[in-house]
Amino acid sequence: MRRNITLMAGLALAVPVLTAAAPAHAAPAEATAQAANTCSVESGGLTAAKNTVDRYVNATSPITVKPVDTMALKPFGDRAISLSTNWVWDDDLNPDQMSYDGHVVSGGVMYQAHQWVEKGTGGKVVSSSMTRVGSGWDAFRTLTQSWSLETSGHRMYALRNDGVLFRWNLTPQNDGTNVWHAAGSYPGFSAVKAVTLLSRTSTYDTLLATTRGGALYTIHIPLRSPMKPVVKPVRRSTWQGFETLLTARCGNYGTLLLGIDKETGSGYLYAVGHANGTATVIKSLGKVPATFDDQLDFSWASVVAAPLFGE
Repeated sequence: MRRNITLMAGLALAVPVLTAAAPAHAAPAEATAQAANTCSVESGGLTAAKNTVDRYVNATSPITVKPVDTMALKPFGDRAISLSTNWVWDDDLNPDQMSYDGHVVSGGVMYQAHQWVEKGTGGKVVSSSMTRVGSGWDAFRTLTQSWSLETSGHRMYALRNDGVLFRWNLTPQNDGTNVWHAAGSYPGFSAVKAVTLLSRTSTYDTLLATTRGGALYTIHIPLRSPMKPVVKPVRRSTWQGFETLLTARCGNYGTLLLGIDKETGSGYLYAVGHANGTATVIKSLGKVPATFDDQLDFSWASVVAAPLFGE
């Protein structure tokens, strides 16, 4: 699994600024996201009791939610966690234990976190590690990981408070460790509020982002250097209420999107067709019958889950 990590600095580039008022047109009323009623978002959270939890939000009609499972009891001890990536679980490495991997920020320091949890015990932690990556992360407000078992290594995106989006490549070493390589930065995203991964391929990543003004954008990021994102408006209003966006693949080309409004503790589920600017089809599936009152929200996924392919 991924262990000791070295952090290298990013490279700033001078580019135009993203604005929130790009024009958009209404999409068709009917969504084309594939098989939405068979898909689910595995919504995770860190509770006030410092436990990590998991709930499956199913795109049935009406929406159903599995009872909350405790994944790990106080896996970070009493540390305050300010940011988290999505988390990956694996239940095949050990017949008696679950393996969890993710990255978190605590006290302005990035850590790679790993836990072994005994199966069937309600989250009893057998072992937990917090490998320091580096400091300075109190200047960042979003953290998004692009990861897949099918391709070696993964990528990390972080949005700094001044609106600069950074990318790092995480390269696995023969000894099982990872090295962080700076892979570019791009200013102009100060209006962005929430970010999630929409697509991962061998040539590009796509982020889905909302702005404080209510717009919804795709940020298409080719993997070549220098880093030059292509921003496209998807919707121009009504998305400002979500502090968190969570995504899950649905069919070959569709995405299930969960938007969480932390002020009200509400979640809303959407079936999203393959992204195509303002022509992207988004179908509202309704309000989720659950309360999202955890201190921090993130998503879970199996280590063998197919990568997102929403654009």
